[in-house]
Amino acid sequence: MIVRETDLSADGFPPARGKVRDIYDLGDTLLLVSTDRISAYDSILPTPIAGKGEALNQISAFWFKKTAGLFPNHFISSDIGDFPPVLRKRAAELAGRSMLVKKTRPLPVECVVRGYLCGSAWTEYLAEGTACGVDLPSGIKLSQKLTTPIFTPAAKAPGGGRDVNITFEQSCEIAGGENMERARAMCVEIYKLASGIAADRGIIIADTKFEMGVDPDGRLIFIDEMLTPDSSRFWSARLYQSGKAQDSFDKQFVRDYLDATGWDRNPPAPSLPPEVAEKTSGKYTEMKHVFSD
Repeated sequence: MIVRETDLSADGFPPARGKVRDIYDLGDTLLLVSTDRISAYDSILPTPIAGKGEALNQISAFWFKKTAGLFPNHFISSDIGDFPPVLRKRAAELAGRSMLVKKTRPLPVECVVRGYLCGSAWTEYLAEGTACGVDLPSGIKLSQKLTTPIFTPAAKAPGGGRDVNITFEQSCEIAGGENMERARAMCVEIYKLASGIAADRGIIIADTKFEMGVDPDGRLIFIDEMLTPDSSRFWSARLYQSGKAQDSFDKQFVRDYLDATGWDRNPPAPSLPPEVAEKTSGKYTEMKHVFSD
């Protein structure tokens, strides 16, 4: 069953829709439902990706549980039996793709940790010798592992547009110095822990994006999703070669197809052919199997 969206309005919970997730306010908590929608270049594509919502939800649940002993997060449960009784009758629709989470006040900054030089950081490095304002040594190759992971925040664009890389100092102006100092330390530590777990499973986490929020007790915690193919760049450790672009287990395959069509990245986005959608589904499903107990 492909789920593009959910609608629990009849149960008294009108949805707030993100690009991928539907969010329901349950009063003291939130219900996050991961759909099979896929976005690229800030546009939701008309073609859903089978199994994507389940993969994102279950991978996030895996990491929230694995890292909870290091730092707190918003995860409460992904077990339908723990949901409010009114929602249990929707088990067929919600099972495997939803989670109950704590409410927080999100930081207006994306927290990105990079362990390898690629993507927009590589582009900036070629031009400036820096990555989001972080000075790097000369001579680093494409996809090369950095001596130590770097924290490179991004500003959230209004209206769901593309995030913009900013310096750490700029992030402090936006979200407060104390919050960002704490966020940097927490995100780098989680990245290091997760990288070790992933390495044991044959996967390199090249970089990843975290979302942080302040809970009712004033604690800074991890929220939204964690270490999924939508928020991270996963590479095969077996196939990895420094100095070249890597095949990744995420939606880069979709971006590459869209670039080849000549699409100008302005809505509406084109549909995906069945073979592209199927291959993309396979990448998400493979990561779901890798990151499960």
